[in-house]
Amino acid sequence: MKLPSPIKRRHSRIEIIPLIDIMFFLLASFMMVSLQMNKTQNIKVNLPGATQGRPDFKPDMINIAVDKDGGVWLEKKQIKLPELSKVLSDRFRHDTNALVYISGDLDTKHGDMVDVLEIVRRAGVQKVAFAVSGTSPTNGK
Repeated sequence: MKLPSPIKRRHSRIEIIPLIDIMFFLLASFMMVSLQMNKTQNIKVNLPGATQGRPDFKPDMINIAVDKDGGVWLEKKQIKLPELSKVLSDRFRHDTNALVYISGDLDTKHGDMVDVLEIVRRAGVQKVAFAVSGTSPTNGK
């Protein structure tokens, strides 16, 4: 015969609703932070404007920048043109679908940009994009 105990037995339970709230808060926080992260591996240049320009950045792109003095930068490291040719050839051998993103300052000479493009083409890279700002070009220049 079972006799009931005069002391009520307490059942323990885990409340998961506050845990769900915390997880949603963390998820939203990480999403907002990740949207603010801008992973560019290039130097800051004053880009020329173009009406058809749109951002097209992918993390596996090879970023080359040409400053207004004609200096060539490969992912934030200044590099000479012969060294650039060797680096691009090596990368193209490892990945034949390599993408190259060339950005030049608004005041960069056309010849400096052509020199970089010629080296990129000699390395065998066929997928080349030029960086422009999304604003229309100025009428004064």
